[in-house]
Amino acid sequence: MSNGQFHQKVAIITGAGQGIGLEIARQLARQGASVLLNDLEESLASEAAQLIHEEKGVCVPLAGDASDVGFIQSMVDKAVQQFGKLDIAIANAGITLFGDFLEYESDDFNKVMKVNLGGSFFLAQAASRQMIQQGTGGRLLLMSSVTGHQAHKNLAAYGMSKAALEMLARTLVVELSQYRITVNAIAPGATITERTAHDPDYDKTWSRITPIGKPASTKDIANAALFLVSPQSGHITGQSLVIDGGWTSVSPSPY
Repeated sequence: MSNGQFHQKVAIITGAGQGIGLEIARQLARQGASVLLNDLEESLASEAAQLIHEEKGVCVPLAGDASDVGFIQSMVDKAVQQFGKLDIAIANAGITLFGDFLEYESDDFNKVMKVNLGGSFFLAQAASRQMIQQGTGGRLLLMSSVTGHQAHKNLAAYGMSKAALEMLARTLVVELSQYRITVNAIAPGATITERTAHDPDYDKTWSRITPIGKPASTKDIANAALFLVSPQSGHITGQSLVIDGGWTSVSPSPY
């Protein structure tokens, strides 16, 4: 693709083999970006990149652990090697490990923090270093959640990690603004993805308790993500945008 507001922009997106990450990658590619698409599973990364190629987009898959600092640097290096620069980094990779607080295992806690926090922190760091070297500014986007705003049963560790990402976005304002790098977060609510589609009651339950009357689609989330990494958002930084159909305003439990 040769036109669109992301023409000649280069983006890295982690955890993008399916769901929200894939939709963000597709929309960026449709609007002209060259995308390095990461997923832990090689088959998902390859299939996602093939889909984008079929839609006439530019995408390179790179499978690997987005919480590993060495691999994170290799993603940045690969993007620069393949496309010559890096303009956008979206830390979408994350894991959810449910568990009762009183019984939660340290191994599960550490896994959640390593992926959700460590992966996001060190992708932002590696991408920022490259953007500073280029001297052209850039966009960072972190993936929070409504669970970082409202309590969910059995998600103490996950919600804690997502709230921390919003603080990271605010903190990096004082670190990165001088380099014209913006950093924001989005906080999706209930969203129909491949994972949630396995729950036969998910759509019905969240349609009932969401003020707007339905859960989000992946495109709803991608639309917000693209705005925050676009040229139109140059004066927005340190912010978190909740995309939940109004759920956090009333917060009824799905249980």
